[in-house]
Amino acid sequence: MVFTMHAYAIAKHNLISLSLLLLSLTAEGAEHISVSYAQITKTGPAYNLNATIHYPLSPRIIEAIDHGVPITFYQEFQLLEPFNMYWLWQQNKWSTTVHYQLRYHALSKQYILLSMGTLQRRSFPSLDTALDELGKIEDLNLPLKHLINSSNLTLQIRSGVDIHALPTPMRLGALISDKWQIKSPWVNATWP
Repeated sequence: MVFTMHAYAIAKHNLISLSLLLLSLTAEGAEHISVSYAQITKTGPAYNLNATIHYPLSPRIIEAIDHGVPITFYQEFQLLEPFNMYWLWQQNKWSTTVHYQLRYHALSKQYILLSMGTLQRRSFPSLDTALDELGKIEDLNLPLKHLINSSNLTLQIRSGVDIHALPTPMRLGALISDKWQIKSPWVNATWP
């Protein structure tokens, strides 16, 4: 009985140590999209957002793109205002999501970036240049009607891969795999 209890304690300790080791290894290898710059500028009465987003992709996503699978990215923006006099709660004054689709065209050996809202297509010779262009947000107009009292407002931005837009056979695997679950945390833009 004493031997069984001792063996159980050792096995439990080893299992916990192994779990922590595996958790740290997956955290190191995980890719995270990051918003490195988000600045609001004022031009006349209007406010514009300029931002830079870095898209380090997992090898599985790069492989899918290189095999012609269209990958959809989203960029979310939300304008928040404190609710009443309490800074703990905020209400959403305005929000929007912009979607882009990135795919590889094997015949032309070009990466095609499609803006889903405007249907504007741009071609790039490499994946890195396409991702750099995807990460540039220049002069995005913010809605004036929500910016009357901008001193209390917070503009947040985040981006990620829309796994629900994947082709149906790939969607289930992407939902359970951490290699597809990449997105940035919300980042506050800096006001002028």
